[in-house]
This record gives sequence, C-alpha cells and structure tokens, in this order.
Amino acid sequence: MSVLRKAMGAAVLAGAAMLATTGAASAANGPAGTPTAADTAAIGQLTGSRATVDRLASTKFPGAHAAAATANTAKADPRTQVAVYEPTAAFVAGKSDVPAELAYVAVPARTGDGAEATVWAERQGPAWTVVNVASGDYEQRYAQAAAGGYLLHEPQVNAWYAVHGDAVTVLDGSVTGLAAGTKLALADYRAALHDRYADKLPGSAYDRDGAGGGYGGRERAVPAAEPGEVPVLPFVLGGVVLLAAGAVVVPRLRRQ
Repeated sequence: MSVLRKAMGAAVLAGAAMLATTGAASAANGPAGTPTAADTAAIGQLTGSRATVDRLASTKFPGAHAAAATANTAKADPRTQVAVYEPTAAFVAGKSDVPAELAYVAVPARTGDGAEATVWAERQGPAWTVVNVASGDYEQRYAQAAAGGYLLHEPQVNAWYAVHGDAVTVLDGSVTGLAAGTKLALADYRAALHDRYADKLPGSAYDRDGAGGGYGGRERAVPAAEPGEVPVLPFVLGGVVLLAAGAVVVPRLRRQ
C-alpha cells in the first residue's frame, strides 16, 4: 500500500508540474515587431528630416485656418514615439498566441499652419518610411492612458485598448459598445475578435468573393462622409478588406 501511495504521489507531483508548465506556455505573449533602439534612432532621423518637415509644411487638413505668409511651425518631435499594434489574422483565427504585431510608430507633430498632427512611420523591409500624416495627437493621448501597457488599435471599428499581459483595458470602445475602462481577459477579447472577423479572414468566402472590393495591402484611411451620413470604414485584416459600417465618431482627417 505504501508503494502505491508513493506512486500516486509521484504521479500527482508530475501532473502539477505539467500543469504549471502548460500554464506558463499559455500565458499571453508580447506583441511582435517591437521597435529596437536602432529602430527608434532611425525613426528619429526620418521624422526629423527635411523631407518630413517639408511634408508637414505642405499638409493642410480640411477646415484648418490659413496660415500667415511668414509662419511655418512645421516640425515633428521624435523624442516621443508611440508604437501602435494591431491584432493579427492568425490570433483572431486561433492559430497563434501572439496577439498583435506592430502596425506603425506615431510621432507627434505640427503642420505648417500650427495644426496638431501625427506622423506615421512604418517599417517596410529593412527601412522605415513615413506613410501618413494624420490630424490630432490621438496615439500620444491613448499611450498615456495605457499606463505602461502596449497600445492596441482595432482599426476595423476604430477601437483602442491597453494590454497588460493577459488583461485588455478598453480606452475607446468606439462602435463595439464597450465603455472606456472596461476590462477583458485576453482570451475573451480574442473570442470577440473571432465573432467579428472569423468569417472574413483570408481564405473565407468573404475573401474569395471579393466582398471587400478586391483591394490588397494595408488600408487605414478613413473616407470623408457627407453631413448626416454614416461613414463606411474600409480596413484590412490579414490582407482582406473589411467594411465596418455604423461608426458614430467623426472621421479622423488623414493625408496619405
């Protein structure tokens, strides 16, 4: 009997060790593509370059007041760089535990007429490129609210989250209906993503039928809507264009 008890005890300990190992492996992984020190330096050089300053100087957002002839406040502040991540198709499909990958790095700036703006730097191959100048400083403000977590953007519905390990906190739920401050387990957030997009991933009927218009690549621009109209927002998830109607927020003005 004592031998049996010892054998059972050993089995229980082995099982506990296995559970501990499995639990560690299933804990949330960090996002992919986090900028390195070399990336940060390269982005600083890029966004502080004459080409970027000239682009900011020529950027005009609709509704902005005309600048005085001698005024030119165009500049970016590369001392502040905000990494913005987006969920991956593999995570949504349950094929990867890496919840997100780097989409772009946001650098606060001002246009030539003094309007607040944000420069988007995107890694393209081994180099970094300015891909957009957007109005406002949303990324910087959301990053401050994220309080040390990484900033996750769900562009299909323009929702923003802070992720700390396995915890997801809503910063701006947009059309998801989730109030700011709502906390979700990462697994529950993945389930919500799966419900929203599983039937629109690469290889789906949505993809094969070209329901999103047949575009490829990454599309983040928000089209302007007529007063009173509900904008339809086209975004890409895993190479498939998704159309998310029903946005009730004012579209962010962007210059591609």
